[in-house]
Amino acid sequence: MTRTVKCPGCGGPSLYAPENRWRPFCSERCRTADLGAWAEDRYRLPAESQEADGLPGDTPAPSAPDDSGRPRGDF
Repeated sequence: MTRTVKCPGCGGPSLYAPENRWRPFCSERCRTADLGAWAEDRYRLPAESQEADGLPGDTPAPSAPDDSGRPRGDF
């Protein structure tokens, strides 16, 4: 069974079958343009501030103790 789908690159018709080696794209050009968009980070989702996420790296790690046994850093 072969079917025609909308090409994600140009919006034109694309054969979605094993005969189309660029599926779901209609051509190598559309496939390459999409790959280039991924490489340039054009497919990004907006994110909230990392401070609200509580991700590691938000706060600096404690300093390692110096030779006196006291932590280094500003007091």
